[in-house]
Amino acid sequence: MVRISITPIIRGAYMDVLGFPVILASEEAENPRLPKLNLSGPGALWHGHGSAPAGAFAAGKGETAVYSAEVRAAEAEIGRQARAALASLRNQDGSIPAAVQVPGYGSFYAGYSHEEAQRVRASEIDVLEPRTPEGRSDVVKGRIALVTGGAQGFGAEIVRGLVDAGAYVIVADINIDGARDFVNSLNADGLQRASALKVDVSDEESVKILADTIVSETGGLDMLISNAGVLRAGSVLEQSASDFSFVTKINYSAFFLVTKQLAPVMVRQRAACPDWKADILQINSKSGLEGSNRNGAYAGGKFGGIGLVQSFAMELVEYGIKVNAICPGNFFDGPLWSDPDRGLFVQYLNTGKVPGAKTVDDVKAFYEAKVPMGRGCTGDDVMKAILYCVEQEYETGQAVPVTGGQVMLK
Repeated sequence: MVRISITPIIRGAYMDVLGFPVILASEEAENPRLPKLNLSGPGALWHGHGSAPAGAFAAGKGETAVYSAEVRAAEAEIGRQARAALASLRNQDGSIPAAVQVPGYGSFYAGYSHEEAQRVRASEIDVLEPRTPEGRSDVVKGRIALVTGGAQGFGAEIVRGLVDAGAYVIVADINIDGARDFVNSLNADGLQRASALKVDVSDEESVKILADTIVSETGGLDMLISNAGVLRAGSVLEQSASDFSFVTKINYSAFFLVTKQLAPVMVRQRAACPDWKADILQINSKSGLEGSNRNGAYAGGKFGGIGLVQSFAMELVEYGIKVNAICPGNFFDGPLWSDPDRGLFVQYLNTGKVPGAKTVDDVKAFYEAKVPMGRGCTGDDVMKAILYCVEQEYETGQAVPVTGGQVMLK
């Protein structure tokens, strides 16, 4: 049966009252020492044991539960009540309790950082005071961001950029050991700026577990960056169907899966925070803007990704979610290109994609010469485009090229 997930709604209520994102830790156990948020009505009562809203149904094996209009209406009512109840606890100085109990749901502990949320849980902080971002550089400050495929390559560059900009970043990768090592380096000074979670973006159950874990650990999500991708070059005359399917599954279908499972978290936050904006960004490619010789599986998946971006943008705009694509040029210094055994330079050399090339350096020089600005794309180039998309509130459904002039929009 579809169950209302109240944690993102409570996080949304905090953000609405405070005007700034928070980390929200939750636990099922109720803490009687905390102020109570008493919610009423059929939506609030339905938590897997009460009367379900009309339109919801019990999903059996192989069935998909419907996230219906009736369920969304019930969540909106919970959001309205949670926002009003939390605002009613406001003190004269504008502060509100940093922890609350919601009977039937458990206890919730809010902080502006992961460390603060944990201190609240330990009863070291009593209240939170309203804050406002300081300026343009703070466009992602305090936000919770998820980066799939964030353990290496462009993904790792994006994670570093977001952490430096003040976001709390969840690094999701199938290579969990690599993700944990990377996160440990980001948190080396003792401040928890990032965390690592394992996910197989091609498997819906794995993505669902990821979404549930994020809600439990942070309360919600403000930015989804779908970055995980693979590339297996090959001629249409020779490439195996299994290789084509593998590339398409990761580069195209996975974007659908992560959006399907994580967009509802953003929708639920907005139930209590109607003015809050969230962002979904697909890290696409210049190959999503023009075809790629002997690389049809990759280019086809990226072209399809832009179709999904535009379609999701039209659907999710009513929930304050912007959906855009970033289309980088070639990240020559990353493992996708430079790995000595499986990198694209080696693949293209072995498949004869570059006529006359005898070495990897020949292949690299060939591709650098194609870029008017004479170099490959960097993580900093991509981060500037990401920050633009987040800051620009009047743009959605776009594919932003970051190609050094190699691909120009027509």
